[in-house]
Amino acid sequence: MAMVDDVASESEGTSSSVLPSERLLGVSSFPHTPCYCEENVYLLCKKLCKVGVADPVGADLFVVFISNEKKMVPLWHQKASKRSDGLVLWDYHVICIQKRRGEAFDLVWDLDSDLPFPSPLTVYFPEAIKPVSSPYSRLFRVVHAPRFLRCFASDRSHMRDGLGNWLALPPTYKPITSEDGTTNNLDKYIQMRATDVSANAQDSLHGVFSNEYGVVVSEAMLEWFFAQIYQ
Repeated sequence: MAMVDDVASESEGTSSSVLPSERLLGVSSFPHTPCYCEENVYLLCKKLCKVGVADPVGADLFVVFISNEKKMVPLWHQKASKRSDGLVLWDYHVICIQKRRGEAFDLVWDLDSDLPFPSPLTVYFPEAIKPVSSPYSRLFRVVHAPRFLRCFASDRSHMRDGLGNWLALPPTYKPITSEDGTTNNLDKYIQMRATDVSANAQDSLHGVFSNEYGVVVSEAMLEWFFAQIYQ
């Protein structure tokens, strides 16, 4: 994940409420390496499962890659920003959304955001993901966490320049490999086009559980999509 540039806008702060179990897990409770958001979210999902905040196998967790064809996605309330509204233009970003049966709201876990951690999706979406025009419109690849935890792999080659130098220092632990021994498939998650969005919403709801790389949904669909899961 790399910062592309800043674009202009304004934003207002907000507040939210979460359950006591989530309040005990501050951002500092999770490993975090700047510019490696996909690995940060991988470890976040593992820990949420381990400590009992999420289902033991992550059945209530969804990993969400945010990007577009231009790899220019504006997000607000990002701690890496130098602006008062926290606006950053990333090539891609990754968050975790927890879909909680029987609860009033779903939770967004974003280790790079200055919004309350975690934040209800109904708070995070209007504050961090604001309406923008093309070419900045965002796409969302939603991957069920159990599949992601089994299949994701990264050799971190995307963070080296043409001479092999690191663009950002990597995590100190070993690169993540998939259960079948794959060493790198990060591009399969990051690459997304508007044509990847299914015209049939029901196909997307089924595909998020059956497709190895999840499904791609549009900005306009995201909140509706999560409202329909498990319905």
